[in-house]
Amino acid sequence: MKINYRELENKIKIDFKNKKLLKESLTHKSFDTKKNYEKLEFLGDRVLGLVIAKKLLEIYPDEKEGILDKKFASLVNKKKCLEIAKKIDLEKYILTNINTKNHKIVDKVISDSCEALIGAIYLDKGFLNVEKIVLSLWKEDIKKSFITQVDSKTKLQEYSLKRFKKLPTYKLFSNSGPSHEPIFKVGVKLMNTKFYISEGNSKKDAEQNAAFLCLNNLKVQ
Repeated sequence: MKINYRELENKIKIDFKNKKLLKESLTHKSFDTKKNYEKLEFLGDRVLGLVIAKKLLEIYPDEKEGILDKKFASLVNKKKCLEIAKKIDLEKYILTNINTKNHKIVDKVISDSCEALIGAIYLDKGFLNVEKIVLSLWKEDIKKSFITQVDSKTKLQEYSLKRFKKLPTYKLFSNSGPSHEPIFKVGVKLMNTKFYISEGNSKKDAEQNAAFLCLNNLKVQ
């Protein structure tokens, strides 16, 4: 399958000097066990964090650290990276050994590739250029950051502590599927409830989904 990387470069307005770096940032380990995006994802996660933290300090100089931390968390999590990746159809450019017309690449791979791409841009173009691209891609979300959205796990934790003086209990029920497409089944319960069980492509996502299900069933606003 031939991938049109130039099309992606045009979308994000960049011309990679090192095309191999771009390809590596979009290659899953199932396709190539050595030249894949894992290390670039590690780097990109930190670069993204630095860019967003720097921007938040610039636009909210008088905000408390706790509020900044929540705004930050809402902008750099895997779900947000997935949303950004979807905007530029990033899944079209990802190489996996199961990348066929009839196969849907899992969300975790897409969001990980988004971070890896940021890492690759940093290595190829430097901080000022990657900062410009990240701020362009995250522009609308940063504008909305004055509304701090608390994630489901945090909201459930606050509710449980207030109501029962006890943290929610999370339990991993199963971990199935191949390494490149895992399915985690996690349940959460409060002091006097049953387990609310949900799934995700990572344990963290499954916990968030279970917390959301619990909040929804308990009608917690």
